[in-house]
Amino acid sequence: MAQTYDAIVIGTGQAGPTLAADLAGAGKRVAIVERHRFGGTCVNVGCIPTKALVASARAAHVARRAADYGVVINGEVRVDMARVRARKDEIVRRSNEGVERWLKGLDNCTVLEGHGRFETPHQVRVGDQLLEAEQTFVNVGARAYIPPLPGLDQVDYLTNSGIMRLDTLPDHLVIVGGGYIGLEFAQMYRRFGSQVTLIEMGNRLIRRESEDVSLAVQEILEAEGVTVRLNAECLTVEPQGNRLEVGVACAEGGPTVEGSHLLLAVGRRPNTDDLGLDAAGLDHSARGHIQVDDALQTNVPGVWALGECNGRVAFTHTAYNDYEIVAANLLRGDPRRVTDRIDCYGLYIDPPLGRIGMTEAQVRASGRPALVATRPMTRVGRAVEKGETQGFMKVLVDAETEQILGAAILGVGGDEVVHCLLDIMYAKAPYTVIQRAVHIHPTVSELIPTLLGDLKPLTDAQITVRS
Repeated sequence: MAQTYDAIVIGTGQAGPTLAADLAGAGKRVAIVERHRFGGTCVNVGCIPTKALVASARAAHVARRAADYGVVINGEVRVDMARVRARKDEIVRRSNEGVERWLKGLDNCTVLEGHGRFETPHQVRVGDQLLEAEQTFVNVGARAYIPPLPGLDQVDYLTNSGIMRLDTLPDHLVIVGGGYIGLEFAQMYRRFGSQVTLIEMGNRLIRRESEDVSLAVQEILEAEGVTVRLNAECLTVEPQGNRLEVGVACAEGGPTVEGSHLLLAVGRRPNTDDLGLDAAGLDHSARGHIQVDDALQTNVPGVWALGECNGRVAFTHTAYNDYEIVAANLLRGDPRRVTDRIDCYGLYIDPPLGRIGMTEAQVRASGRPALVATRPMTRVGRAVEKGETQGFMKVLVDAETEQILGAAILGVGGDEVVHCLLDIMYAKAPYTVIQRAVHIHPTVSELIPTLLGDLKPLTDAQITVRS
């Protein structure tokens, strides 16, 4: 016989726990299901651990540059990977256990540990328990996509999850995939001391970005010793004793790359294979993303999908915003929608990239009259003082409405500074509002008004960032 609840939440990633808490706080009887580790991808194998590792890698990098700042370090700068991993694991443990304690301490909320699977549109089985509710919220996240590379079944390989367990330094880390995950691990392990080769099938890194951003990021990585192989075709893998060899067939460079470790970073796929989507009658894509409308409702009344599993952008902050949208609609009578939000995300190489709104290519494709301004970080005083002048600022503005269309800030503090512009976009205010603002000196943000004062028509000519 089924145990009846008002709501079932499957998964404890960014959206699930807070939604469960809100529903329980509203007096609803809630069951929340977790089959693996509390906190989902971000807490366990995503944002929190990777940024902890990025911080350790940056410490090593800055220590090696100590002489640039007049600081003398006697002896070699050495990275103890076991201690790096222990620091990361402790940070993860605190977050993971914090989520678990919080959920298990909630009134009106029952935590079930096990695999949840739909048996009917409103029934979910967890082990030998059958749950039933009029409302079900799916927040099951995603995992690394494993491409069908010839020979992959003959070698050991790592994903973003598996590499978290390394406590020794790879001699030569070969990374397949020139997206955000691949780039962050490439710079990180190069700074730890590994030889790193980054392989990308396309003609440039992070193809979702404008070409100037892709090129600048590649230059940053190559300046630190990362080997970048583009236009890789017919990728193959084969073992070579206790090492491995990746066939790349690139136009430039040797036809193969030999390494000690292989990291696959070619995308993500939702954890919906064994969720019983068909039993629930839920529409989904070929890859398994659950189809949702602008309020995150599925085609089945009473079922919502939040976070990575719905295919509506896979970021921690968008997953949390999914929770906000659902809670606003159900509990507060506030008709919020997915299309209300503006694209925004960060790339956490060093220096970081903060990206909001449209890219230059998207603005050009729209055909609207636009203005653009760029400024190299070599002309940002705060960056010069810190000795971190790589990258640039770029902003695009609608020439008629004077509203900001998009921006990229690749440089020291770029992931924080970009919010100055993002908030103006949400306010639907003209760029002149921030252009006339007085910012604190010396900061990176103080150059935003100066940048906006240099807007020029976006012509067919490619904008070049000059120092």
